[in-house]
Amino acid sequence: MKELDRKRILVTGGAGFLGSHLCDYLLAQGHDVLCVDNFYTGTKRNIAHLLGHPRFELLRHDVTFPLYVEVDEIYNLACPASPVHYQNDPVQTTKTSVHGAINMLGLAKRLKARIFQASTSEVYGDPQVHPQTENYWGHVNPIGVRSCYDEGKRCAETLFMDYRRQHNLRVKIARIFNTYGPRMHPNDGRVVSNFIMQALSNQPLTIYGDGSQTRSFCYVDDLIQGFDLLMNSQDSVAGPVNLGNPVEHTMLELADKIITLSKSRSTIVFKPLPSDDPARRRPDIALARTVLGWEPKVKLADGLERTIEYFRQIQSDVGTNQGASARAALI
Repeated sequence: MKELDRKRILVTGGAGFLGSHLCDYLLAQGHDVLCVDNFYTGTKRNIAHLLGHPRFELLRHDVTFPLYVEVDEIYNLACPASPVHYQNDPVQTTKTSVHGAINMLGLAKRLKARIFQASTSEVYGDPQVHPQTENYWGHVNPIGVRSCYDEGKRCAETLFMDYRRQHNLRVKIARIFNTYGPRMHPNDGRVVSNFIMQALSNQPLTIYGDGSQTRSFCYVDDLIQGFDLLMNSQDSVAGPVNLGNPVEHTMLELADKIITLSKSRSTIVFKPLPSDDPARRRPDIALARTVLGWEPKVKLADGLERTIEYFRQIQSDVGTNQGASARAALI
């Protein structure tokens, strides 16, 4: 990349699952990356391979406080994204979405920088329209246990669009549907990581409800390419734009597939459905196809194989470390 084309890019939440993959992608393109994370859910393991990179910089910071840096573009990914994590401290989750958006938008306004907001399919709540298009306003419980995340992200979208209208800021909003892949947190409570960890331990796979509820699963590499295409699209394309895989799977189908691919001896058990859990979730990606030329390419079985191998390695590393600790104790 020519020096004139190189950008200094801020990625908040850069040590998280999606953020770390985005840092990889941007560095591979030749850009300088400033990764910001408070390590509430992000981990240094996700970015350990980048710490010696000459164009990578890491800063521990909480986006609920202002940040004073000089960058060309901003990707705002900072926010716990799994129910286990965002319900653990719901007030902080809302503050991260709302105060974090205000602080990053203020930074973008000062720098006249383009800014990307990682929103979510959760803004649609338990949808009454299927599949979900960007002009659907959603069906969200504003006082439920998931509201800290759902409404926090909805408010962040409001702020982004108001900054666009009021300050002519160049904003990009992506509504992210279920995404999976290496570097997912093994204990984040999401269905793919739950099923894989249970399968690799030959424990029963836990399905909430009767297993007929559906999700669509997008492999992380496909999603990150969508981020890049949206960020670099014409300024007239602000979003929101759905980014996800339009192929729908039931929880039973997913469980069976993971058991088969992992060669597990696991069975399946059923438990009551959590409060406000959506019955169906699938994106309409016609807009992404039209304005970005984007659609996911990685098939579920291929992506699951890569993800299973990652979690298998995590289990192996944990076992090795535990063995080393036990041997040290005997010496």
